[in-house]
Amino acid sequence: MKRIAVLTSGGDAPGMNAAIRSSVRRAIYNGVQVFGVYNGYNGLISGNIEELTVGSVGDIIHHGGTMLFTARSDEFRTEEGRAKAVEQLKKHDIEGLIVIGGDGSFRGAQKLTQLGFPTIGVPGTIDNDIPCTDYTIGFDTALNTVVDCIDKIRDTATSHERTYIIEVMGRDAGDIALFAGLAVGAESIIIPEATTGVENVIERLYAGRKRGKKHSIIIVAEGVGTAHQYAEIIKKQTNFDTRVTVLGHIQRGGSPSAFDRILASRLGAAAVDLLLEGKQDRMVGMKNNQIIDVDIDEALADKHEIDMSIFHLARTLSI
Repeated sequence: MKRIAVLTSGGDAPGMNAAIRSSVRRAIYNGVQVFGVYNGYNGLISGNIEELTVGSVGDIIHHGGTMLFTARSDEFRTEEGRAKAVEQLKKHDIEGLIVIGGDGSFRGAQKLTQLGFPTIGVPGTIDNDIPCTDYTIGFDTALNTVVDCIDKIRDTATSHERTYIIEVMGRDAGDIALFAGLAVGAESIIIPEATTGVENVIERLYAGRKRGKKHSIIIVAEGVGTAHQYAEIIKKQTNFDTRVTVLGHIQRGGSPSAFDRILASRLGAAAVDLLLEGKQDRMVGMKNNQIIDVDIDEALADKHEIDMSIFHLARTLSI
């Protein structure tokens, strides 16, 4: 294999640039030309493809976002769109593709492999919702951003003796909410993977007030509803001074943490190695700090599971 390409797709995640840099330089080190596909699968269809050099990826390891840009592509979901994508890859004599993104991006990679084009997936999403890997690129940075924000909110919650309900990202996964909740000492954590009725949350609020606690932090994962919905019920039933903060897309930005830079560098290089070994339809990941690879079909078929022991720990520590 002498010519490969790399693209980023779906939601951006801090560390994607580090993964791009790693893939490009690992390939060039092995005498392989590398091409960047701009604007995700849309760029693949339109032929927005340029060769990348060692210098092209210089000074990007510490930047958030993705230098290749990203987009969601409705056209790529069609057979005609995928045929155009393969045509562009062949036109540029590209023999293998690395896709950095989440499960939607991996489904695209899976389709390309089914069309006979070797593809490797690199998990890049702040949601940490990809099975078969302990962590995805961007999760650690997003988590630290959330923790920093909640620490600041805690200061004003204390000063005004308020209950703050904070909504975080994660799509259908509660990892960000759970890990952040444990890290900031949240009084309640509401995630899709655990049944936490609003009655239980109110019960805990009253218990805190009874022992003299005058402020509380409640974290809501977006997959279970909005913070405003919970706030309305809590305020109505308790009459506590209740405020809402939706952190939103701030969670996706910022310079990647050291952990995400290292993870992205390891996974990006491993993806190149797999292509050079003649493998395809694989996803690279990390298990117990070791880089592994699994069949993309397996990763997409498995269900993401959260470590419920962390949830129970957080509940026992927030009494």
